[in-house]
Amino acid sequence: MLGPMLLTASRSRSVRRLVSTTPGATHIVDRFVVGETLDHAVGATRTLAGQGFAVTLDHLGEDVTDATQAATTRATYVSLLERLAEVGLTDRAEVSLKLSALGQALPRDGHQVALAHAHAICTAAQRAGTTVTLDMEDHTTVDSTLGVLGELRADFPWVGAVLQSALLRTEADCRDLARAGSRVRLVKGAYAEPASVAHAAKADVDLAYVRCLKVLMAGDGYPMVASHDPRMVTLAGALATRFERSSDSYEYQMLYGIRTSEQRRLADAGEQLRVYVPFGADWYGYFMRRLAERPANVGFFLRSLISR
Repeated sequence: MLGPMLLTASRSRSVRRLVSTTPGATHIVDRFVVGETLDHAVGATRTLAGQGFAVTLDHLGEDVTDATQAATTRATYVSLLERLAEVGLTDRAEVSLKLSALGQALPRDGHQVALAHAHAICTAAQRAGTTVTLDMEDHTTVDSTLGVLGELRADFPWVGAVLQSALLRTEADCRDLARAGSRVRLVKGAYAEPASVAHAAKADVDLAYVRCLKVLMAGDGYPMVASHDPRMVTLAGALATRFERSSDSYEYQMLYGIRTSEQRRLADAGEQLRVYVPFGADWYGYFMRRLAERPANVGFFLRSLISR
């Protein structure tokens, strides 16, 4: 029950205020978020690249309903990409976008606003010599996000997609996207979803992940295996062998600050490992989803607050 409660709390304004103003909270957040500024993001990228990892950078923020804020998010990404190019890091780093941070939820024309901002960011990424992946959010945004993906790929065929095995529709979406040149990050999903659209039991989410991973590994695209589950990591390696995939035809992805020893092990074994690196002041929603994914993190958070 704790996980669903935390996911619900991730969208509560009152709980957001409580957690954000709790003394010591930001100290704990540092375990999962590299900092608030572009300097923090670039510095973390340089460090991780020096350790042999690739990076995808996420400027935190979501559910934006203000057009000015959406434009600010676009400008932040463009500036980030320019900075990465200036310091020679675009061969190791790309960016991840949440369309809801780019105005997807704006009334009347949110889809088009988000598309225009995402197009500007993709243009900046192409100029910098790197790529963009569109993060997936709750089920109400999937059709719009995949629609934006299709429109962006007309000009930028390298734009990556994210699919969540928790959703009932995802195996079919995997089949649609498992084609040449298509980059797909497969995750389990970190949103509270109704049973009408999502698997209710964790075991069913896991089984769906296995089915989706098989589809992607057997296809002609570029799978991005985003999981900290040792079983899924092992399965991905076995499937890569079965389908005779070279080590540069897929990659593993893990979150910053989570299972770092496993990240190191995979990189040392010659696997491509990309670290998902979040930064920015709007860390609350992301942080709460990390707590929900692993209840042990809640105890860590509470003990750290008490000890300060």
